[in-house]
Amino acid sequence: MIRVSQHSERTDVGRQRQANEDSMLARAPLFVVADGMGGAQAGEVASMTAVQAFSNGLPAGSPAEALEASISVANRTIHDQAHSDASLSGMGTTITAVAVDSQREEVVIGHVGDSRAYRLRDGIFQRLTRDHSLVEEMRRRGQITEEQAEDHPQRSIITRALGPEPEVQVDVQAVPADPGDIFMLCSDGLTTMLTDERIRTLIEESPSLEAATRALVDEANIAGGRDNITVLLFQVEDPAAPLPRIDQPTLISRARGHRGQPAGAPARARQSRRPGKILLRTFAGLLILAVLFAGAFVASRQVWFLGTDDAGRVALYQGVPYELPFGVLLYQRKYSAPVQTSDLGPQRREAVTGHTFRSREDATSLIEDIESNEGR
Repeated sequence: MIRVSQHSERTDVGRQRQANEDSMLARAPLFVVADGMGGAQAGEVASMTAVQAFSNGLPAGSPAEALEASISVANRTIHDQAHSDASLSGMGTTITAVAVDSQREEVVIGHVGDSRAYRLRDGIFQRLTRDHSLVEEMRRRGQITEEQAEDHPQRSIITRALGPEPEVQVDVQAVPADPGDIFMLCSDGLTTMLTDERIRTLIEESPSLEAATRALVDEANIAGGRDNITVLLFQVEDPAAPLPRIDQPTLISRARGHRGQPAGAPARARQSRRPGKILLRTFAGLLILAVLFAGAFVASRQVWFLGTDDAGRVALYQGVPYELPFGVLLYQRKYSAPVQTSDLGPQRREAVTGHTFRSREDATSLIEDIESNEGR
């Protein structure tokens, strides 16, 4: 038997869009990501409608049948809305929905479009869904290579979505889930900015799932943030052997058990270490810390972000929003706008409180835009 041990999710408007058309639901053991299209209002309506189809959970039946039925209901609802309201004409959305089947120890996936699902196991990051896109079809037919598909200018053209037609074909599959596996659902705002290898590295090197979702969104924005970015991560465990509830790297190998010296090793083995070795290790540890401090300081000079100052105003900061031991701040306030963060709309407030890493030009441009449009 398995269960969801933890999950974390994050969505961001990105750097080049004015509105966030992505929607998601994280209600273990059910997870959904949808990426709307058809204009800001229409796309948002479509993705929200798709997610709302799961708001009451899954209907009776097997997880596979229930996912397919719920996605079909969402498709019909979106299609009818688009044909009854001219302002919503042409709207649609992708969807990737996942249900964890604890008894069968499986993760069941229902999928339409180019949002994706992945599984990270033993260092192997495997894509579980197949894009319904023009470029993916060209790649499968051998017309373009895998490398050409990654940067193809028509990569965002999808061939299947919820809404355009009254009926839709849903890809449904079940994949095995072992304790320690991490699953990821995401919109293409992440995968068009970062390679699968980079995504895997960020997840494995993060101290927690929450840190991983933040790192993925931040790096996708640094890479250009051309679209809305939504990332949802969850990990499964055996209820009889729960995973540790501490911040530690999310490497699957660690979750499956450490093969080094047992915690209860004999005291004499530990006492056999010579003082010279202890001093050497202490010196090496201090040297590593010094290098990390220096690296963090240099990196902080290259990054900018928006935040809130002590007076509650929107502020421009240089550095990264972290504090090292001994009170060492990695950021410095450069300017405060005469605008209260609490007075901003939801989208603008998220851009400030989310502490997204930006270039100097991008951060300056954003705070100037907030000041000129919100401070009037």
